[in-house]
Amino acid sequence: MATDPARIPVIIGVGQVNDRPDDPMQGLDSTGLMAEAIRRADKDAGGRWLERCDWLANVQQMAFPGADVLGQLPQQLGISPKTRIEKPPYGDAPIQLISDAANAVASGEASVCIACGGEALRTAAKRPQDGGAKLFGNAAAVSTDVQRRYGLTTPQDIYPLYENAARAHWGQSLAEARAESGRIWEKMSQVAVEAEGAWLKKARKADEIVTPSAENRPLSFPYTKLQVANSSVNQGAAVIVTSLATARAAGIDETRLVYIGAGAQAYEAEGPLDRDAFTGTPAMDVSLEKALEENHLSASEMDHIELYSCFPVVPKMARRTLGVSDERPLTVHGGLTFGGGPLGNYMMHATAAMVGKLREGGGKGLLYGNGGYCTHHHTLVLSSEPIEGVSFPQNYKFDAAADARRGAIPVNDQTYEGPASIETYTVFHSREGDPTGGTVVTLTPDGRRVVARVRGEDAATIAFLTDGKAEPVGTAGRIEREDETLYWRA
Repeated sequence: MATDPARIPVIIGVGQVNDRPDDPMQGLDSTGLMAEAIRRADKDAGGRWLERCDWLANVQQMAFPGADVLGQLPQQLGISPKTRIEKPPYGDAPIQLISDAANAVASGEASVCIACGGEALRTAAKRPQDGGAKLFGNAAAVSTDVQRRYGLTTPQDIYPLYENAARAHWGQSLAEARAESGRIWEKMSQVAVEAEGAWLKKARKADEIVTPSAENRPLSFPYTKLQVANSSVNQGAAVIVTSLATARAAGIDETRLVYIGAGAQAYEAEGPLDRDAFTGTPAMDVSLEKALEENHLSASEMDHIELYSCFPVVPKMARRTLGVSDERPLTVHGGLTFGGGPLGNYMMHATAAMVGKLREGGGKGLLYGNGGYCTHHHTLVLSSEPIEGVSFPQNYKFDAAADARRGAIPVNDQTYEGPASIETYTVFHSREGDPTGGTVVTLTPDGRRVVARVRGEDAATIAFLTDGKAEPVGTAGRIEREDETLYWRA
């Protein structure tokens, strides 16, 4: 750790807000949520920090399209930061901003940094004249023709491809994989009950979470509603970062300071069909491993862990990379189902919750964020004490290391007809819970990747893909064309 206190970044204040008005017209919009969270962070830090803010960054909000957050937010707070940054709404963005703030403070670019985000999707959905952005509309707009044709346009469609491929790769049965998801999510719901900023405060049992029901409808197989991010929230969170020297000069009690450790970022290809495999992600592995390496720590030394939890496969993969058990909680905030899923800003809430844990009991905490379709990965370590051997500013980008680990990427071929085996798959359901069809990603005998449909009325194949009696991944079948669409048949 650098010995100059002016180059040691620390978190001095955090703030969270949950807005639940009975009348949606009285609810805060996304910018208002950010402003309130910042005011709470300022109070948490002892006050009078806003007027000193010279670096302001936010995660882009989606609830109210067109809102000029970087113009409106300083006006609402009466501040004039020299640097203003807005990050796209990916799940890794909040902790990337914390790494950026640490670098800005350590380099002398800024003195007091505020990172924030907020989403008012719950309010916007009931005020369509003002907001009501179509969730994941941007993702659908940029997806390829192949993805659109075969129903792979949103995260809800893509993450099951990882879940089903990874389950087979790990040698789990469908029942074993569901049980693991249930154990992790049950613990997350229990954490949310006690977490200050969590949205849902009701503990759930594992079976209740993974079993389809009238209140827990099936989505894209094998996920149910209680296993995915809950975006119908009004939540905001903010973090204030400055130097140890500035914090000391202000007289802040040093037991309330949380030290920022090194971060590590790596990305996958933007297109989910342009990945080497669906059994894991080199970028995730590199992000997690390099963060620990850069901080000269091991996963066993982490007193608290927050693993991004938009869908169960993400913390499942991450915990295996870290070598940690699902018997321990993998969240400090409650996860995106129960803590709340304000699109790209969940990890700002997780950071605030982690700061609270470290202030309360000391120790070290790991924060891992994931964005896109398992595309963007950033990991960060926080500590109640300085971390030896860490200095700033830090280059946290490790894409070259991820590239070196990546296997050959199969060529996509949508002209193919003939024998092909299932690489991975999912099945889609209506709001009433009925299967509407499936999508399989297949590999030809010479290794090309072909995407194909399964008809909803093909009851035998749908049952084969979902009943758990046999493992569909690796099963041989045949690709056949009808008009412009490819279909897979066993």
